Amino acid sequence: MRFYILGILLLTPVLFQAQEKYPQDTFQSPLEIPLILAGTFGELRSNHFHSGIDIKTERRQGLPVLAIADGTVTRIKVSLWGYGKALYVAHPNGYTSVYAHLQKFGPEIEAYIKEIQYKKRSFEVEVFPDYGELKVTKGSTIAYSGNTGGSSGPHLHFEIRSSVSEKPTNPLLYGYEVRDATNPTLLGLFGYPISEDAVVNQSARKIQLNFSKQPDGSFLADKVTAIGEIGFGFNGFDRQDMAANKNGVYAVKQTVNGKVYSEYNFETFSFGETRYINTLIDYAHYGKYSQRIQKCFKEPHNRLGIYKTLHNNGKITVKPGMTYNVELLILDIEKNQTKVIIPVEGKREDPKISRDRDKTDDFIIADKPNNFDLGGAKVYFPANTFYEDFYIELKKGQDTVAIHNNTVPAHRNFTISFDASKYSSDDQKQMFIARLDDRMRPRYAKTFKREGSFTTRTRSLGTYTLAKDTIAPEISPRNFKEKQWLSNYSYLSLKISDDLSGINTYNATINGEWILMEYEPKTKTLTYNFDDKILDGTQCDLKVVVTDNVGNSSTFRSTFFRK
Repeated sequence: MRFYILGILLLTPVLFQAQEKYPQDTFQSPLEIPLILAGTFGELRSNHFHSGIDIKTERRQGLPVLAIADGTVTRIKVSLWGYGKALYVAHPNGYTSVYAHLQKFGPEIEAYIKEIQYKKRSFEVEVFPDYGELKVTKGSTIAYSGNTGGSSGPHLHFEIRSSVSEKPTNPLLYGYEVRDATNPTLLGLFGYPISEDAVVNQSARKIQLNFSKQPDGSFLADKVTAIGEIGFGFNGFDRQDMAANKNGVYAVKQTVNGKVYSEYNFETFSFGETRYINTLIDYAHYGKYSQRIQKCFKEPHNRLGIYKTLHNNGKITVKPGMTYNVELLILDIEKNQTKVIIPVEGKREDPKISRDRDKTDDFIIADKPNNFDLGGAKVYFPANTFYEDFYIELKKGQDTVAIHNNTVPAHRNFTISFDASKYSSDDQKQMFIARLDDRMRPRYAKTFKREGSFTTRTRSLGTYTLAKDTIAPEISPRNFKEKQWLSNYSYLSLKISDDLSGINTYNATINGEWILMEYEPKTKTLTYNFDDKILDGTQCDLKVVVTDNVGNSSTFRSTFFRK
């Protein structure tokens, strides 16, 4: 027991000394309710690390969001996707706080941004107020929590960034209290033969390892026999005490016979490196099974700065007749830990499972540009689109082509160009490039048209086709009827939808004057707040025009009365 306690004391300064770097009593909570998290900093997301914490808002919208310290608003962004309505506040001590997925802003900020929206005649805006133009005080209400943008449920996305480097840091390093006495959960353990001659449990491919829970709460893997250069990976999650959400872990440490081979944590990262998450995880496994395995070794093309210690990039060279005691320590930010012990015996065995040798007619050289003619389409991969060389599977066609599958990550955009010259100009107007999803449903890909050639830029491998959309969007009222009196109504709401290419633009006027209608794609609603403007006269003639991504347009007209 004494040795175990000593081990924890030795480990703690290494993994958690980051907390000493950040002020502990400067920032207050952004909400008036206890902090319960739906998402943690550094959590593994699609193509990126989560750059903040997601704070639950009791399944409600409209909770006051408070400035964590005195400061000035430096950026306001209103977007249909991503952060939705977001607010950025710079503080005198060199930090910037970020509040996202907001329902609306505080009164002064709301008036400021609506003036700009009406001036630009656009719901989506991004502005950078002059320093000191919109000051806030600690504890003041600067916004109200919501569910806008890419949010899948009501919550507050909260970040703390460096005002200079713009790098986000883990907000829980600043003294915020979140109840957590729960150890991380281990779901799976995997062995990776890395070198050409490597074998793990008689497999030349990645193999899942069996493990069992021990009386002291640690996990012991069945003995692994191996040879050559190998590595390990795991998938798991962390939970806080007050929530069932499967959140990300904070730190991982791998030791071999007592020597640290790899160690990383989610103290901070840069937005410029976040897409390299696809080198930390086993991307092929994720593409097939939607499970993210974190590798405890670093690939050659991995440029992440999260590593604190690396020996041989976390790879273990196993020699015949030698034994190795591998320990994985998986921790959350409150120092709760899950220990995994993997005994390894160096033993030369013939593999029963051979290495994948899937060869095709086409080969990608990652550090060079690659062009391929697919018949009715061409695809161009700039140099360094991919992390490593591989055989790519391509299927030619006229209107439909297949470009490998979702088991290989693309780091950069590549270009797909279709020849649409065989179609009439009228047909071309209603056509677009679509990516077919797993159910073979077409999803609009932003399409650039020029002289019979359709082009899209994307980072997603898969099947692409030329699709045609001939049906205009649908518009219908939600909370009013023709010729209805709406004097006691606070807002006007309509539903808009498009069956294929998707909504591109919308525009609304009352008595010929442009009005700001907020579009919420998740609910397919347009909403106008009657407090925005005083309407002249009692008769109000509403006109709404909605256009899809290929130019099909619908117009809705209605008359209502209000005084």
